[in-house]
Amino acid sequence: MSSEEFEKLHEMYSSLYEEVKLMPERAQRCQGEERKRIVRDFEERVSEAEEVLQGIEQELFGIPSSFRTPMSTKIRLYRRDLAKLQREIHLSATPGFSSHIGDGRQGIYATQNDQSTHLQSQRALLIQGTESLNNASKSIERSQRIAAETDQIGTDIIEELGEQRDQLDRTRDRLIHTGENLSRSRKILRAMSRRLVTNKLLLSVIIIMELAILAGVVYLKFFRNVTCINSPWNVTIGDLV
Repeated sequence: MSSEEFEKLHEMYSSLYEEVKLMPERAQRCQGEERKRIVRDFEERVSEAEEVLQGIEQELFGIPSSFRTPMSTKIRLYRRDLAKLQREIHLSATPGFSSHIGDGRQGIYATQNDQSTHLQSQRALLIQGTESLNNASKSIERSQRIAAETDQIGTDIIEELGEQRDQLDRTRDRLIHTGENLSRSRKILRAMSRRLVTNKLLLSVIIIMELAILAGVVYLKFFRNVTCINSPWNVTIGDLV
């Protein structure tokens, strides 16, 4: 319900109520046809006020409960006030009605009105408290559901982390074995490298020795023969003969 429409209806009811609440007292001071006319006008204005209240009630269906509950309470109070005025004007239209009795009954009605207003206020507070409690219960249920889902997610994460830890442990063990294998491989490679260097040195020594022997053989075979041929002591058997 829009605030403008509500204010309009509320002003209409307030205007009608201000008009009818003075009619019982006017009816007490009048007699005969004048009193009957006032009673008829009163009934017409009360009917109009009831129609206004019905229009307000129809507009209350589409609004939130936080606003609908106090407005429903106000409408009940308005109807109770109209019923009180109807009783007063019916009593004032009764022959032999005295102002003293009317004043006493008005005091009784005022006391009952205060008590009823207090009870209606307490009832409205109780309804609001009940709605607040229901909302709090729903909020707690949602929180519990979210906590359960969070706990389940946490459990799944812990299980997944446990599986990842096992995988990391197996990977670490494989890396340790791989490191040990690499260490043994490095030792084997260093030993092979030392043996290769030793073999190269031995081969170099052998080659040098072979070259030296070959040089000695060449020297003995060629250079020594040339020396002997060129020597003056080189005499053949034919010369001696």
